Amino acid sequence: MRTPALPPLALLLLLLAAAPALAKPWQGIEPGVSRREDVLKRFGTPTRTVKPEAGKAGPEVIAYLAKQAIKGTTQVQFKLDPASGVVDRIDVFPAPVIDREAIENTYGAACPTGPLPETPCYLKKITEDFRSYYLYPRLGLAIFFNEDGKTVNSFIFTTLRGAK
Repeated sequence: MRTPALPPLALLLLLLAAAPALAKPWQGIEPGVSRREDVLKRFGTPTRTVKPEAGKAGPEVIAYLAKQAIKGTTQVQFKLDPASGVVDRIDVFPAPVIDREAIENTYGAACPTGPLPETPCYLKKITEDFRSYYLYPRLGLAIFFNEDGKTVNSFIFTTLRGAK
């Protein structure tokens, strides 16, 4: 008896789920790849570590802020999967003022209508509290803007699966 073939869509979903969770690294730390030990080795003792409460879901957070802020930032939070210790997401709050033009020149312009091109581009999105952000789906990067809509509040580096 012959095993039935998977429908093309099911096969595609299966392959995507099995694909590595690649993301744009920040300061040598790559979401989906780097581990807790890598963060501590690279940046030293954090200002604060917060672990999820017993029996509750959520990431472990390693934060560097105030006098221990990483150069060029006011704060950085590394969010780890508590079971594996793998970095899932990096939230970076930049110290210098960064504007939209600098973002587009660094990471890419708006995506054209239709399918995503192979080169990085952003999709403009709005949060529930009406703040705008750029999502670079090919990079696993979201860039959130301040209320002025012109300057960067934070960068979120995450796995491609986490980029929504």
